[in-house]
Amino acid sequence: MTRVFSGIQPTGEPHIGNYFGAMRNYVRLGEQYGQNAIYCIVDLHAPTNPLAYDPAQLSRLTFEMALANMAVGLDPQKVLFFVQSQVREHSELSWLFTVSTPVGELERMTQYKDKAGKLESIPAGLLMYPVLMAADILLYKADTVPVGEDQTQHIELAREIARRFNHSYGDTFPEPKAVLEQGALRVPGMDGHGKMGKSKGESSTLGLLESMDSIWTKLRVAPTDPARVRRTDPGNPEICLVFDYHKLFSDDQTVLEVADGCRTAGIGCIDCKKRLMVGIERELTPIQARAAELRQRPGTVLDGLHYGAEQARAIAAPVMEEVRGKMGFLNRGTFTSGR
Repeated sequence: MTRVFSGIQPTGEPHIGNYFGAMRNYVRLGEQYGQNAIYCIVDLHAPTNPLAYDPAQLSRLTFEMALANMAVGLDPQKVLFFVQSQVREHSELSWLFTVSTPVGELERMTQYKDKAGKLESIPAGLLMYPVLMAADILLYKADTVPVGEDQTQHIELAREIARRFNHSYGDTFPEPKAVLEQGALRVPGMDGHGKMGKSKGESSTLGLLESMDSIWTKLRVAPTDPARVRRTDPGNPEICLVFDYHKLFSDDQTVLEVADGCRTAGIGCIDCKKRLMVGIERELTPIQARAAELRQRPGTVLDGLHYGAEQARAIAAPVMEEVRGKMGFLNRGTFTSGR
């Protein structure tokens, strides 16, 4: 039986990188695996990055991430969808994995080195982030983890943690496989450098629920092919950020027409951006309409998350009972005696 697990952080407004990189895939896998598709808003991970974490906003951003996923089509009655901190077994299993995970393995994590290099004081949580991630996955004995390429190293560590636990205490956890997300697309940031991400700030992202006026304000000043200084200069669409977005939002015919217009100077950059806005509105308007409906009924979102947490705890509690027993912790069944 395949069991899928994936987590998404609530450290910023949902953006089109989240949408094309994960959220659409969540819906597709949910249709395929039902409640064996487990999705978690990993709010306990948020404080590990002090540059992105704002405690005054965490609750709101968690709700917004849940609302956005439901607006995209994720059905909490079909899949398991919940907030990490509402299932306390995540924290407990993370600690039990922490005590046996070598520091050297964690210090080799590429993401840790990248983020730690930007901080004067490095919080221990940043180092331990991959252990909590391993606990998130193994708590549900998930064997399949759809991830981007930047997370494959963390999944390999989760496999090692499972292997080490099984060797020490007996066969308990599967070794999860990292599966590069089918249909997931890498979305470049608005600055044209690297992938779109919350850590770069709001100006470098296009929000999934952002107003069309605001999206156009950002798009109209977005960089294009630097060779196109004048309207009559031909360009190369393959090095143009706007053309990258066309491949996400526009139909095949429009993509071909835009590419030809760029190479021949048949259309200007502003016209290219206007045509892109047509595709953006077509894709995002239905999602934003559903989000607006859900915003009028916040209880629907919260009830969905509550139901998901109950279902998740029903899986997590017996797994933790098994782990405690194998590790030798005292429980009521350890001794049998009269009162």
